[in-house]
Amino acid sequence: MKKIHYFLPPIVIDFLRFIKKKIKSKAQFIEKPLKQDLDLYSDPEMAKVLNTWGERNAWIEIQHLLINKSKFKILDIACGTGIVMKILKKNLNFEEIYGCDISKLLISKAHENEIENKYLKICDATDLPYNENEFDYNYSIGSLEHFTEEGIVNFLKSSRKVSKYSGYHMIPVSRDGKNHGWIKNYQSYFNNSIEWWSAQCSKVTSDFYFLDSSWEDEFRLENG
Repeated sequence: MKKIHYFLPPIVIDFLRFIKKKIKSKAQFIEKPLKQDLDLYSDPEMAKVLNTWGERNAWIEIQHLLINKSKFKILDIACGTGIVMKILKKNLNFEEIYGCDISKLLISKAHENEIENKYLKICDATDLPYNENEFDYNYSIGSLEHFTEEGIVNFLKSSRKVSKYSGYHMIPVSRDGKNHGWIKNYQSYFNNSIEWWSAQCSKVTSDFYFLDSSWEDEFRLENG
């Protein structure tokens, strides 16, 4: 059976400081978004943030998670600037690691991070243009929460289809265990409970489990 594994990191302080500067009004809370907000992924300033934000936490943990998988074929879904691919190649000698992202700008930044074109694709994570079981494993870092509910389900279905074994997805959950819905400001995302995420995963498979993360930060959102 294919398994989906989840890490539950809090939102990173440097990233929040960047976003806070961009927010011009109080965040809106929406139970169910109708569409994903994609414009910011064409913002060069956002690309700079995505090239550094997880260096003290998420990118360390993903290396620990994948340390024994360097000989497998891996897909980084919503790979952004390709920086994690570069880290895995450099530190763990990954040979076959591929990446995809919906943003042309971010894929161009992945080229700047020395990722060859043959390893990259511009595409929607909800409909990955790869063959069934083309990869052994896949992962995503801080991506699922930015999709609509329908998008989350399709993302998980698509990622399972293209991978033989497991998928590993790092997602944030609310600190207070409540469902705050879709927070719409500079970067929009779901800030909900583990139970809410479990319900989404159950629409795709019963074979999943959650793992807590050891990262922490100084920032606390008022909404939990």
